[in-house]
Amino acid sequence: MTLDQIKEKIEMGLPGSQVEILDPYRDGVHIKAIVKYTGFQKKSILEQHRMVYDTLKEELKEEIHALGLETLAI
Repeated sequence: MTLDQIKEKIEMGLPGSQVEILDPYRDGVHIKAIVKYTGFQKKSILEQHRMVYDTLKEELKEEIHALGLETLAI
């Protein structure tokens, strides 16, 4: 799965979100996602992260080794 595909999958799962995907180790499996989404308003950080993880359930099982998250309510 490419970084663009990860971005698209999150954006499809959280319509209207703004997503930036980083690959700080340049290995394709340790990914950082910065997700800005109006649906995060009044949600705890844990709830926000769960919302993102839910969009990538299958990918986190095998394709993505680690996903660092930064979530922001807009």
